[in-house]
Amino acid sequence: MAAKTTLNAKNLEALGAQRLAELLIEISTGSAAHKRRLRMELAGNQGSTEVAREIRKRLGSIARAQSVIEWHKVKAVNADLETQRSAIVTVVAANDPKEAFDLIWQFLAVADSIFHRSNSSDIAFTETFHQACADAGIIARSAGIGIDVLADKVFTALQDNDHGQYDPLIAEMVPALGKDGLERLKGLLVQWLHEAEEEPAGADRKILGWGGSEASYLNEIYAKHRQQAARIALQDIADAQDDVDAFIAQQPEETLRMPMVAIAISDRLLLAGRAEEALRILDGVDHRFEMPFEWQEARAETLEALERGEEAQAYRWQCFEQSLNGEHLRAFLRKLADFDDIEAEEKAFAFAHGFTDVHRALAFFLALPAHAEAAKLVSRRQSELDGDLYELMTSGAEMLREKHPLAATMLLRSMIGFALDNGRSSRYKHAARHLAECASLAPHIDDFGSARPHDAYVAELKRQHGNKHGFWSLLR
Repeated sequence: MAAKTTLNAKNLEALGAQRLAELLIEISTGSAAHKRRLRMELAGNQGSTEVAREIRKRLGSIARAQSVIEWHKVKAVNADLETQRSAIVTVVAANDPKEAFDLIWQFLAVADSIFHRSNSSDIAFTETFHQACADAGIIARSAGIGIDVLADKVFTALQDNDHGQYDPLIAEMVPALGKDGLERLKGLLVQWLHEAEEEPAGADRKILGWGGSEASYLNEIYAKHRQQAARIALQDIADAQDDVDAFIAQQPEETLRMPMVAIAISDRLLLAGRAEEALRILDGVDHRFEMPFEWQEARAETLEALERGEEAQAYRWQCFEQSLNGEHLRAFLRKLADFDDIEAEEKAFAFAHGFTDVHRALAFFLALPAHAEAAKLVSRRQSELDGDLYELMTSGAEMLREKHPLAATMLLRSMIGFALDNGRSSRYKHAARHLAECASLAPHIDDFGSARPHDAYVAELKRQHGNKHGFWSLLR
């Protein structure tokens, strides 16, 4: 009997078409989304032309809407968008690719309305429009859209890419554009890049803001935004054409000294077999600030490509010693022969135990993860722990509590001590919770070693901080 009441397609079929239709009407009452889905299915029975008409009408409604999309409405709005996109791809494109292309382009144009109305940075909308870019590339090929028309449409779209909705468009359109289409698009973008911004005269020149004693004018901001958008698009075309020199040419001189830009260029130079140039680009960055891990590893990989493996390994180890970043250690160990990595890991652990900053060492062991080593570190250097670093101490206690309850207790006690020693009343409720956690861990600790057992610890707390009634009242 139970099996026949399970919600599945076979059991629902037994209800019959009339009863199912009645239930669908009942369920969809009050739900605009459900009604739209049912209308779409009914339109499907009439053919793709009717489906296309329904989609076009719905996309028009979405584009005209004015209401703000609050965070809790994002899921429903995106589901509506996905319904329209899916119908374009699965129903219309199969029967009328040209109509489907017009519809997917109308769908992409809706992005501006969606992002302007949304007060959420939810990535769901971006992912939906990025998928539509991929759909547009596939549909364009099957529809046989002329490359001139297609290049012009792509160019127009990229001029209005304020929310990044068209970021993957060039890459997705490469098969449909072909060599000639890419060249046409490139020409349009170069012309746009060098287009002179019309400069209003006198009082009509709007000031956007001030930087020191200099004004920032609106037309200048627009010009910079346009140039940046054009350069990014030209870089995408350079990638599509495997032209690393064209990619580099679109980088303003001042950006070449930025680590992340240098990484992007060096990656492409390596693929082109130009490792020497890649190393020069990497070494030419501004070293006034600490280099990110990505830049350091890119430099090591470039040294490897130049068959300077020992130098690359020495550099990885140097970076590890300076930063205690576990990613550097992993990269170093991956290059070692079997069993050599065990000895190297032991050496790394010994170095971390003696590292000046105990908190960076703790974070290193927790991230690996090497919980036994983290517990040893806490035991040996408990007097150096700073309970003000509550995020590290809290996460560390959570990770260590099961197998290393004494170390977890030490971390919790560091936060309790900080709150009470410094009279941080705003943290008393957290300190009280930490003390309760210490009490729950105490039975699992066979030997407290040099630390006070729980009861003795609480007695000492009362002796030192018995007058902090706000804290003790929380325990009662």
